[in-house]
Amino acid sequence: MNPFLISVPAAVLATGGVAAYGAFFPRAQLFGTTICRTNSSRKLAITFDDGPNPAITPKLLDLLDRYDAKATFFVIGRFVRECPELVKETAARGHVIGNHTESHANLLKLGPAQITVELRLCHHAIANALGAPAKWFRPPYGFRNPWVIPTATSLGCRTAMWTLIPGDWLERPVEWLVRRMQPIATRAERNFKGGTGPGSGGNGDVLCLHDGYHKELNYDRTRTLAALEHWLPRWRDLGLQFVTMDEAVR
Repeated sequence: MNPFLISVPAAVLATGGVAAYGAFFPRAQLFGTTICRTNSSRKLAITFDDGPNPAITPKLLDLLDRYDAKATFFVIGRFVRECPELVKETAARGHVIGNHTESHANLLKLGPAQITVELRLCHHAIANALGAPAKWFRPPYGFRNPWVIPTATSLGCRTAMWTLIPGDWLERPVEWLVRRMQPIATRAERNFKGGTGPGSGGNGDVLCLHDGYHKELNYDRTRTLAALEHWLPRWRDLGLQFVTMDEAVR
């Protein structure tokens, strides 16, 4: 299955429909404006969902430091309250913290009041940990209904989706995940052959990975870590710049 579409339910792809497209397709804009790409093909925005995760996030921060890579972490409110110091450290190392709701609820099934509660609780958890609220939001599973993005906007958040979600939550070997992340390198090679192509024109990728698991803390995400250990030096050598969502649109 195409890794760009891996989170879209098969039933939706089979039945189609404008509303289903707007709710599930990562780059759909039907229910509000989202950011799906960076503003330069040289910029790669690496993002992580479902943290903070004490078992993996610190190791991930060290790995990112090694390659001077800045990323965006979309955190779950209830985990932020359990691990505020880890959220502070993530921000202190130059990464951006985003809102991923209080409990990772499927917002597609919720009405305006419930959506507001999910976003506001996470919003306040981040603000309490960092002294400032998040400016970015990502809906769990990428699912949206007509109230999701307007609610995020009312909190001062832009909504970030992705171009590639390789499925690092699946119980598959590291080699499988590495292959699923190949499209980023293929695109870079095509855009700047030999390192001298124009490269800066067009748009770049937003990669969605996971440093945590929404059902529990301390979940094993070592496969994600190993796949990044493989790709970060290769992406760097291809000429890609690792940026936060702030930098992705700046």
